[in-house]
Amino acid sequence: MAANAIIHKALLNISNMDNNYYEEHHLTIAQHPSENDLRLMIRVVAFVLNANDRLMFTKGISQDDEPDLWQKSFGDDIEMWIDLGQPDEKRIKKACGRSQKVIIYTFKESLATIWFKQIENTLFRFKNLQVIHLNIDGDIESLYKRSMNIQCSVLDNELTLIDDKNNSVVITQNICK
Repeated sequence: MAANAIIHKALLNISNMDNNYYEEHHLTIAQHPSENDLRLMIRVVAFVLNANDRLMFTKGISQDDEPDLWQKSFGDDIEMWIDLGQPDEKRIKKACGRSQKVIIYTFKESLATIWFKQIENTLFRFKNLQVIHLNIDGDIESLYKRSMNIQCSVLDNELTLIDDKNNSVVITQNICK
């Protein structure tokens, strides 16, 4: 964790009807000084969409050899590697070689479209890779707080987030690969 990291507490009540997953998660999340509020909230979204007992936030931005989130086996093998944004081909190759499953979530449509068109042909050789673009309807940064209490509902690949002040955001997943 970076020396000047901002620490957030999040209570996520997750109802994922697509995966029959219903749990409450109490998380402590460190926000790196170079990480903006939107990116931190996208990390929370990635957690919600893949939530399970072994999914963890990593050191993320401050570590080149770790993803934003990962799930490890009890034997310390990486089962799932989750990155955000537009990683380069070298990082994708490394992730696919080290993990059983790799998910990349993109969230800024104009940047994601350009990145995907440039790298699309290379991505198809990685059989354990999935690229998902998140379409955000609403002000996701309005949910950002040092202490967050968020109701999370997933149905038909659509995530609805509602905070304790009834701010709501709907996120749809567009599977690119």
